[in-house]
Amino acid sequence: MTRLALLADIHGNEVALKAVLDDIAAYTRVDQIVVAGDVVNWGPHNVAVIEHITRAGWAVLRGNQEWYILDQDTPRAPEMWNRYTVARWTRQQLGSHWLNVIATWPDALALRFRDAPTLRVVHGSPNSHFEGIFPRMSDTEIAAILTNVEEETVIAAHTHLPLDRQVERWHVLNPGSVGMPLDGRMEATYLILDGDWSGWRGTLRRVPFDPEPILREFARLHFANICGATGRLVIEEFKTSRLHVLPFLVWSREHPDEPEDVLLARYLAGEVDPWAYTPPDYHINL
Repeated sequence: MTRLALLADIHGNEVALKAVLDDIAAYTRVDQIVVAGDVVNWGPHNVAVIEHITRAGWAVLRGNQEWYILDQDTPRAPEMWNRYTVARWTRQQLGSHWLNVIATWPDALALRFRDAPTLRVVHGSPNSHFEGIFPRMSDTEIAAILTNVEEETVIAAHTHLPLDRQVERWHVLNPGSVGMPLDGRMEATYLILDGDWSGWRGTLRRVPFDPEPILREFARLHFANICGATGRLVIEEFKTSRLHVLPFLVWSREHPDEPEDVLLARYLAGEVDPWAYTPPDYHINL
């Protein structure tokens, strides 16, 4: 039997990563650790996280956050990406050495162990880093996304929401998020995956972590001042384990004539219910 630890969406959060590694060490032995993208960006410990993953020799792929930092301010980037303040801040943190390392990561992994069926690991979906497979989706919707996937076990991340579903011939799993939980619980999630010729079985692990060191590091780095409104909302996401950047953007479109700083002050003062502007895919109980 092969035993894997599946991690995803670390987002530069060294505190949560350390909590997960401590849990793995106490809970079980694993043959390999696999990271399904979004290693960096959003959190404050980007260099520390990528250094650890590289030093440990884990299997890792790029997610959409890696695409942002690699392509921003290049001819490959959509114009909208060039306005992403956090991606630019992260790129400056990493420097050319780590950007060149990320440039060599694959966009998907095909895992082929001798004692178990093959696995396909992607970040969002087999079609795009930006397309998620959500728990609220119907079997028909998920099957349409997977229609060209040969492997019968698929690991997908990106949504930050754990998933373990059998959909027609595919077993679809999502380990949730190590560094940026979005279900209202200050817990890093990851999967232990056991495989033999009968298939792969996932065990979801939840690990509490303390957000205070993360918030202190944001303050030390003057993150909110440098990254503006988005930076301030990212900090709120780390405080609450809920979406804030996207709800703010959706709500602010209803007020196109108001300055961003005024809108941000209103949002942070509690005038807006973020839940009302959160995509329905996140309106679930886990």
